[in-house]
Amino acid sequence: MIPLYKPFMPSLPLLNEILHSGNLAYGYYGKLFEKSLSDFIGVENVLTVNSFNMAILVTLTTLGIKHGDTVIASPMACLASTQPLASMDLNIKWADINPKTGTLCPDSVRKFMMLKPKAIFHNHFCGYVGFIDEINSIAKEYNIPVIDDCIEAFGSKYKDMKMGNTGTDVTIFSFSPVRLPNTIDGGAIVFKDNQLYQKSILVRDAGIDRKRFRDHFGEINPECDINTVGHSATMSEVNSYIGTEQMKHIDELLQKQRVNALKWDSFFTEKKDLGIPVDKENNLPNYWVYGFLTNLNKELLIQNLRDMGYYSSAVHINNNIYSIFKDKSLLPGVKEFSSSFLALPCGWWKE
Repeated sequence: MIPLYKPFMPSLPLLNEILHSGNLAYGYYGKLFEKSLSDFIGVENVLTVNSFNMAILVTLTTLGIKHGDTVIASPMACLASTQPLASMDLNIKWADINPKTGTLCPDSVRKFMMLKPKAIFHNHFCGYVGFIDEINSIAKEYNIPVIDDCIEAFGSKYKDMKMGNTGTDVTIFSFSPVRLPNTIDGGAIVFKDNQLYQKSILVRDAGIDRKRFRDHFGEINPECDINTVGHSATMSEVNSYIGTEQMKHIDELLQKQRVNALKWDSFFTEKKDLGIPVDKENNLPNYWVYGFLTNLNKELLIQNLRDMGYYSSAVHINNNIYSIFKDKSLLPGVKEFSSSFLALPCGWWKE
C-alpha cells in the first residue's frame, strides 16, 4: 500500500565527522541551514529552532503574548499547533473555517475582534493556503499580529509567493520526520519585523547575547545582563546538517509532489462521484497530501481506497472536541469540512 506519509532522508556523508567533531551545538551548520531556508523562501529573518513546539513558544514570547491573553485559532489543525497555546494557558477562541478549504473564515475571525485578541493563528491546513490577504487585512485594521501556521505548508505558495514571504507578520514551519524538509525534529520562524527577529535570537537562547556572554578568558561575563525571558531552543549541528542536505533536494521533491497532484486531478475529473479536490484558488499547495471533499460514507470510502492500494485518511480531527481547550463551540464550517475531507498519498515516493 502506498503510504500517506514517508520521511525523506538524503545521503549524509559528513554525519559521522560531525558527531565526533566536538561541535554539536548550534554553529556552522545551524547558520548554513538558516541561509538555505532564507534563500529558498526569499527573506532574510529566518530563525531555526529545535522543535515546532519551540517555534510557537519562541514566537509567543517574542511577541509578548502571555498567560490569559486571547488568541484566535482554527480548531481544524494538528494538535502540535494547538497544544502549545493551551500549555501557555492562553484564552483560545476557535474561529470557524471555510468548508471548501479547511482554513480560517475571515468573516468568523472578524467577529472575535471585539475581544481584543493578541494574535491570530492562521493554520494552512495540510499545505492548502488560506485567505491570507483577507486575514492580514483584518489584523492590520485592529493592529494585531498574524502568525501563519505552516506546520504542513513549507513550499506552498500564495499568489506565486512562497509561504514565509507573503507579508504576514510571523510564519512558523515544522521540520518533523514527515515534513519537507525534515531534520528529524525542528522548526523555523520567519519574522517580517527585524526588531522582533533580533529579539527572537535572544529568546531562542535563554535570553543570552552570545557576543557578550563570555569574557576574554572564556568565563561568564557578569557585566552581561540577562533581561529577556528565553528558552533553550537552538537547533543542534546534527539536525542542522540534515536540514542543509535536505534543502539540496527540496525543489525536486516538491515538483514530484505537484506532478502527482496533477494525476489526482485527472482521476477526480473522471471520478466525480467520489468527490472534488479541495479548493486551491490563489494558491499552489506543496501537496504534502492530496485533499478532496466527498459526500460519500467516509469510512467505506477510506476502506475502498485502501483496498485500491492508497492509504487514505482524514489526517486531523477538529480540536474543539477536546476538553483541554475548554471550548466545544459548534461551528458549521468545521462540521461540514470535517465530515467531508479526506487525503490521499501525493508525496515524492508515489509514482
